Amino acid sequence: MAKFHLAATLLAAATLASCATPTPYQPLRSASDSQGGYASTQIATNRFRVGFTGNSMTSRDTVETYLLYRAAELTREQGYDWFEAVYRDTENRGRIVVDRPFGDGIYGWWGPSWSYYNPGFGWRYWSPWDGDLFFGDTVDVRQIDRYEATAEIVMHRGHAPADDPRAFSADDVLSNLGPTVVRPPMS
Repeated sequence: MAKFHLAATLLAAATLASCATPTPYQPLRSASDSQGGYASTQIATNRFRVGFTGNSMTSRDTVETYLLYRAAELTREQGYDWFEAVYRDTENRGRIVVDRPFGDGIYGWWGPSWSYYNPGFGWRYWSPWDGDLFFGDTVDVRQIDRYEATAEIVMHRGHAPADDPRAFSADDVLSNLGPTVVRPPMS
């Protein structure tokens, strides 16, 4: 029984740890995978749609870097030398999170509030959500960013044109960006 509890504890710790780290360079397991990763779809013989989705700990720069790295890797896998990014976009799929001190748990918006009588003003009502001087900063509003980069690429053979800013040599991208790519730990 103790081994079961130890295994369950280690599994829970590993799950939490995976959420607290940026998305490594890995394939996307499913469209709803919250960890993120890369995916690609072949559109024509030499044309692909490539994407990389990061989790909330992954920076925009990392998502865009991994997208280019995947495009270069795919270009070499398909037997081509360079690719042209005919379309590229990065979207923030983030959300706004509002944390309130008393939450909306099983009692709804229950929290401290008082009614009191002031001889000069009559009956008054107090609640921490009314912008009170002492409780006005107890609501925490945060934006959680989650970036997703996509590109449509066309692959070519030969040398990439030096004067085209949308043309990337696959070997150059792989050698320049490769040292910055973080892969998942071996299991």
